[in-house]
Amino acid sequence: MTAILKASQVHKSYKMGKRTLEVLRGVDLSVQAGQFLVIVGASGSGKSTLLHILGALDRPTSGTVEFDGIRLNTLSGRRLDRFRNKTVGFVFQFYHLLNELNVLENVLVPAMASAGTLRWLAVRNRTVQRAEHLLEQVGLKERLRHKPYELSGGERQRAALARALINQPKVLLADEPTGNLDSQTGSGILEVLKALHRDGQTIVMVTHDERIAACAQRVIRLCDGKVG
Repeated sequence: MTAILKASQVHKSYKMGKRTLEVLRGVDLSVQAGQFLVIVGASGSGKSTLLHILGALDRPTSGTVEFDGIRLNTLSGRRLDRFRNKTVGFVFQFYHLLNELNVLENVLVPAMASAGTLRWLAVRNRTVQRAEHLLEQVGLKERLRHKPYELSGGERQRAALARALINQPKVLLADEPTGNLDSQTGSGILEVLKALHRDGQTIVMVTHDERIAACAQRVIRLCDGKVG
C-alpha cells in the first residue's frame, strides 16, 4: 500500500553559537491512510520536531517529506499554507485556544481562515453546523458559548481536537495531547482519538508515555534523533 505521508532521510539541526545541535539524524518514516501511528520517545528525542516537519510547520535541514507523492519543499508559500490549513490538523499539548473567543468560535477559526470573507458568507451556516456536531462528538455540546478559561484542561483539549478536525484534514497530527492532563482525563482524550481512528481518520501522535502508545495501531520509537 502506498504511503500517504513519507519522510526520507530527514535531518534537522540548529546552530547554537559555534555549536551545532543535531535533533534528527536521518529519519525514515511512512504513514498509511487510515493508520493510527504513535511515535514514542523521551524528552529531547526529536519527536515533536519530527511532527512539526511532517506538518510543514518546520523544514528539515536535509531530506524530504512527501504527501501523496508531492514533496512539500516544492510547494509555494500559498500552497504550503493551504496544506497546513486543509490537509493536516494540529493538536498541541497546550491547546493554543484564543481566550477572547468562545469554544464554537475557536473551532471555526481554521475554516474562516481558509474561506475568505465572501466564501465564508456562503458556507457559514453549514460550517457552524459541522462545528457544533464535532463539539457534540467530543462531549462539549453544553459548552459552546464558554470561553477557554472557563473550561477544564480536558475540555480545552477536546475543543482543540474539534478545531483540528473542522476542515476535514486527511491527517491529524497530535503533539503530546495528553501530556498536560491527569491520567483519567488523558484516557478520555485517547478514547476520542480511537473513535476517530475507527471512523477512518489517519492519526500521527507523539508521546513519551508507553501506556498511551499501547492504544495505537503502530508504534515506532525515536531515540537520539533516530528511529530505533
